[in-house]
This record gives sequence, structure tokens and C-alpha cells, in this order.
Amino acid sequence: MFSVRAYQPSDAAAWDAVVLRSRNGNFLHRRGYMDYHADRFTDASLVVERGREMVAVFPASIRGDRVTSHGGLTYAGLIATHDLRADATLAVFEMMGGHYRRGGVARLIYKPVPHVFHAYPSEEDLYALQRLGARLTRRDISSVIPLRQRVGFSDGRRRAIRRARGEGVEVGRGEDLVAYHSLLGEVLQRHDAVPTHSASELALLRSRFPDQIVLHEARLHGAMLAGVLVYDFGQTVHAQYIAASEEGRRVDALSLLLGTLVDEVYADRSHFSFGISTESEGTVLNSGLIAQKESFGARGVVHDFYEWVL
Repeated sequence: MFSVRAYQPSDAAAWDAVVLRSRNGNFLHRRGYMDYHADRFTDASLVVERGREMVAVFPASIRGDRVTSHGGLTYAGLIATHDLRADATLAVFEMMGGHYRRGGVARLIYKPVPHVFHAYPSEEDLYALQRLGARLTRRDISSVIPLRQRVGFSDGRRRAIRRARGEGVEVGRGEDLVAYHSLLGEVLQRHDAVPTHSASELALLRSRFPDQIVLHEARLHGAMLAGVLVYDFGQTVHAQYIAASEEGRRVDALSLLLGTLVDEVYADRSHFSFGISTESEGTVLNSGLIAQKESFGARGVVHDFYEWVL
């Protein structure tokens, strides 16, 4: 028999254990990552138990009468182990809805984990949402390379990589998050944007997940020209932040760096994710940005948002 209850801080170890053996969770859903910005989001997470064993978790935050899964994460949804199958998932969703209704929640914004981040098929939640009348309200498009069946780089991208090599650009792992964050800030400033994470937050998160959050750099004569902060989820890796200086763009340092990550460093994985290229809640496509990602062989995978009126 399954049951649903509110998450308590004393559940943290059991929560993380569920994420580690889940079909669709990754380190973004562990409490050490989620809770770094706990001061900005009011937690409304749930745990799913069968008897006294935790078999699924639901990362969530609440603002007013709306719950989001989760306001501080790109995607979350119901993070489930193999113990939670189709019939049970339907029942659990009914229980989740009842739990939130009793707390005065009017609607739930559900952001499922895209399938390329699954360790094992896990879309029972999407079926449950449809059965319960949830409505697809937003769709962002991300770009992903299936590394084992990839089409390869465009001719222009291959020329850019050769140019960077000819200029003497060198790539490798880096440790200087402060310098990288400064470069990232300069790049985003040109687009009237700022990094989602501060330099101190990145340092904190990397200290908690040193093997999963990895900085890769391109340098010339010791100067950082480009950087990519990779979130390593195991079979799939994700370029969380990508930045290049003016000089880096001139010598195509980023092309060499990303090409090396795809061709060599992460070639044995299943997918390389570049992230979304949409703006204004998915209604505007940044055509130049997505074209750059497509030149590496990436193609579209959607990030969906559902609204479940309770």
C-alpha cells in the first residue's frame, strides 16, 4: 500500500538514496543541490512510501496557492524507483492532489524530467497527468547530441576547430571558477542577463558535487578564452554554462573546446545536452543560438510544463 506525506529534513538521507536508485533523477534532485537556495523557495516536497520504505520523491516549492516542481530547478517531477509502476503512479498522483488540496493549493506546475536524462524509461507521470486533465502550457526546445549515433559536425564547425588548433589553443579541465564566472558574467551582460548562480553558489555546489560539476577551459598563452561548466549526470552530460571572450571567438576557442568534449572527453556517454534556446517562456526561438548547437550535430528535445488545476 502506497502513501504520500510531506518531506521533513530528517528524510534527507533516505530522499537522496531514492534519487540515486531512481529511473529519472540525478544530482539536481538531491537535497544538497536543492537546498542551496532554500532561502529563496518555500519547500513543499513530498515523499512516497510503500509501508515504511520510501520509493519515490517529489521535489516541489510553493508560492501562494501554486506549487511548482520545483521553482529552483530546470525540471523535476515525480522521481521514481522501479517499485513505482503505472497503476501505483496513478494512485500516487491522486494522493498528491488530495494532499495539496487540503493545504489550499489551487494548481500545480509540473516540469517532468526530459527522457534523455532518464536512466530507465519513466514516463508514467505523463500518462497520469493526462488522465487527471493537466494541460501542456509551455514547451522549450533544447539541443542534444545522441553520442552513439551522432551525425557529426558541420563543415563550418570542423574548419573552426582546425583554426583553433592552428592558433595554439589548448583545452583541459579547470579549477578557477572565479575567473570563469567573471568571463560568463561579461558574456551575459551583453545580452542584459546575469548568471543564474553566483560565483559563491557555484563554488558551494562544486564542493558538494566535485565529480559531477566540472569546469573545462580553453586557454591561449595562459589566458582563459572560453569555458564550459559541465553537469555530469552519468550517461548524459549537460553544458550548464558556455562562455567565450572576444579573443576566444576570434580564434574559435569554444569550437575546439566543445568539439573535444563531444569527440573525446564524453564520447562514451549516451547524450550531450546543450540546453534550451528559447526565450519568453518558450514563445521565442533564438535561431542563432540553436543553429550553433545544431552545427555540432545536436537536435531538438523538448522541456515541457504542465498545469494541473486542483
